[in-house]
Amino acid sequence: MSIRSKLAWTFILLLIFGITAISSYSILFIRNYLLDEGIHQIESDAQWLAITIQNLPGDDRFETRLNETAVISGYRIAVYDSDGILFASVPFDDEFEAPQYLNNTLHDTLDVHTGAVVDNRAESDWLVAYVATLGEENPVRYLQISQLKDEIYAPIRTIRWIIYTGMFISIGIVLLVSIWFSRYMSRPILQLEETARLIAEGDVDKTLHLNRKDEFGTLAESLNRMASRLRQDNEELKRIYDKQGQFFADITHELRNPLHTISGALEMLQMDDLPEGKRKHYIATASKQTERIHRLFKDLVTLQRYDSDTHFLEKKEFNLAGVLLSVYELYYPVARAKGIELDVQTDSFSVYGDPNKIEQVIENLVSNAIKYTNKGSIIIRSKQAGNQIKVEISDTGIGISEEHLDRLFDRFYRTDKARSRDKGGTGLGLSVVKTILDAHGTQIRVDSRVGEGTVFSFTLPLASRVPASTDN
Repeated sequence: MSIRSKLAWTFILLLIFGITAISSYSILFIRNYLLDEGIHQIESDAQWLAITIQNLPGDDRFETRLNETAVISGYRIAVYDSDGILFASVPFDDEFEAPQYLNNTLHDTLDVHTGAVVDNRAESDWLVAYVATLGEENPVRYLQISQLKDEIYAPIRTIRWIIYTGMFISIGIVLLVSIWFSRYMSRPILQLEETARLIAEGDVDKTLHLNRKDEFGTLAESLNRMASRLRQDNEELKRIYDKQGQFFADITHELRNPLHTISGALEMLQMDDLPEGKRKHYIATASKQTERIHRLFKDLVTLQRYDSDTHFLEKKEFNLAGVLLSVYELYYPVARAKGIELDVQTDSFSVYGDPNKIEQVIENLVSNAIKYTNKGSIIIRSKQAGNQIKVEISDTGIGISEEHLDRLFDRFYRTDKARSRDKGGTGLGLSVVKTILDAHGTQIRVDSRVGEGTVFSFTLPLASRVPASTDN
């Protein structure tokens, strides 16, 4: 059964039960009210009938006059003498049959009771009143008047017809209103259900428009926001999926070249007549490519730890100058062999961060600068800027064109793929730099001009300053 039918039947049954209960209670209330009014009325009528009858002459026209009184009053009348014996009974019909004697209890009660005594037994169809008379004109001493209860209830038939007619009209109206109301209430629910189902099936472009200011409108807005979020998540997942696919393709490509080179070198080394000079060359080539693979996996481990390891960084205070000098000493021979001047300019600053990761950042930036600088100089510099220490690695290399700056830190992205691979790079160096600095809550900045050089810079929070100076 649909929710529309459930709502309609719920409202219909509730309202029908309510209307029926109210109608039944109203009829019962009116019935009891009419009976109470009938009792009061028969008590009052018994009093004035007693006065009337006690003054009737006791001649041969007594019963005629008694019958006229009964017709006028609308009651069945029976009169008894002082011994409680039936004296006369009118009108003469089959419905009314007065008792021949009054029982002793009733007889005694009437003798001491000044008003009317009403007999309203539940099992009897009659409402009966007794009263004593005091006249001298006739031998009547006790009066009985009777009325069928159905005569008292006669107005209720009309009232019941009015109530039942109104009830059926009300039920008809209720049916129409319930059907309309159930449709009004179920329409947004069905729309919400359909939209939710379509979204669950993958149609995240579905939008629900409910021009309502109630909870349904709020739910529709929430559903639209959920669909919008799912669209964004799907787009992000697609982007990540595409990027992941490219990532694995790049790894495969990066591994293929050194493995192919190592395989070729090993084949040549298996030749028995290979000259010693050539043998050393192929051994060095294989060693170089092995080191390249090692660096590749080292960079991949760094990136993977950043994505999954909550303890990726081990921050503490450390002397930044010591890190810069360590990198300087490591790469000075490499730069000198290439004919490049490598210099470091720094004061001894105490900064807060992970010293090993910051050293890896400096190494990658200096190594990258050496690769793309053919002449001139490379300067490693640190200086204070407020409560931050700014670190710069500047070179006079080939520079980077503006079109490559936005993707410079993407994994395996190279501005010149052929030349970069020839230089032994993994394509992950700058990605590792950005990953480590992102974990430190700082950004890597690039300022470069083609043919003039490049400056990479970032900042670290200053812990304290040590009064010393270093300049090489």
